[in-house]
Amino acid sequence: MALMLIKAFFIGGIICVIGQLLIDITKLTPARILVSFVCIGLLLGAVGIYPKLVEFAGAGATLPLTDFGNALAEGVRESVKKDGFIGIFTAPFTAMSGGVTVAVLAGLITALVTKPKDK
Repeated sequence: MALMLIKAFFIGGIICVIGQLLIDITKLTPARILVSFVCIGLLLGAVGIYPKLVEFAGAGATLPLTDFGNALAEGVRESVKKDGFIGIFTAPFTAMSGGVTVAVLAGLITALVTKPKDK
């Protein structure tokens, strides 16, 4: 149990450090960095590397944004097995609909509760 916590902390920390370094060193906007993390997770999931990372680190790999891309890749893989070629186009909508719904609802609640300010 303790070893899994250490591995999760280490891998999750590395992913966060990479994100922070990208913010500090590059001129990339946070939105582009987040999209890059999703795309990297998608690519690593498509070639089978990210599932091995999840098996090794548990929550350290499933909580960061890179797992969103991995989940998309896994959804497409399963949908193609089930529905054939058309699964490539339908899987992203079905595989991640719950996560997208939660994100939209959280944004709506935040917008209703907070008061926007000009920068």
